Amino acid sequence: MAKKKYYVVWNGRKPGIYTTWAECEKQTKGYQGASFKSFPTLPEAEQAYGQGKNTTNSTRTASAGNKKTSSSPAPAIEENSVSVDAACSGNPGMMEYRGVHTKTGETIFHYGPVLGTNNIGEFLGIVHALAHLQKEGKNTTIYTDSMTALAWVRNKKANTTLVRDDRTEALWQKVEGAEKWLKENSYSNKVIKWDTKRYGEIKADFGRK
Repeated sequence: MAKKKYYVVWNGRKPGIYTTWAECEKQTKGYQGASFKSFPTLPEAEQAYGQGKNTTNSTRTASAGNKKTSSSPAPAIEENSVSVDAACSGNPGMMEYRGVHTKTGETIFHYGPVLGTNNIGEFLGIVHALAHLQKEGKNTTIYTDSMTALAWVRNKKANTTLVRDDRTEALWQKVEGAEKWLKENSYSNKVIKWDTKRYGEIKADFGRK
């Protein structure tokens, strides 16, 4: 029996981690500049995906019968996009998130501060952006610097340990609403891990580091 593989798609129709070659090929076949690679374990795949680029500096041709590799430059930033980020003072602490236009830095939406966690803010930021763009009928790319939030969005579940009480009930309802939206809606927007090492802080950063 063939060993299970995990396919990381850095540059494709919908970047992410896939568990079958068929899913990977669907995202990359015929896609100009497609960048992807297989890994034997999920942790290795998540680590590679979190780095935001193909560390082998090669791009596999998206064809089941063609395994050639060729050099590929890092994809340029899509300036007509939305960048999301969160900030939190403590864990948990007072959290807020926002989405901005990547090129201009103009604020598109902002939420908080409320008692929460940074991961929840990053997750809600992505879903907020997806819902906002769907209402406007836009297939705009979304950038996030959170690998955890990307995984939560992919799984349609916020794997948070935040205590649910009177102080956090409103935020918990918002998280459940975001999970419900992901389960009931489809989208074609690319949600991409921002490469902080290459490009600096994401444009929605609150500047509190």
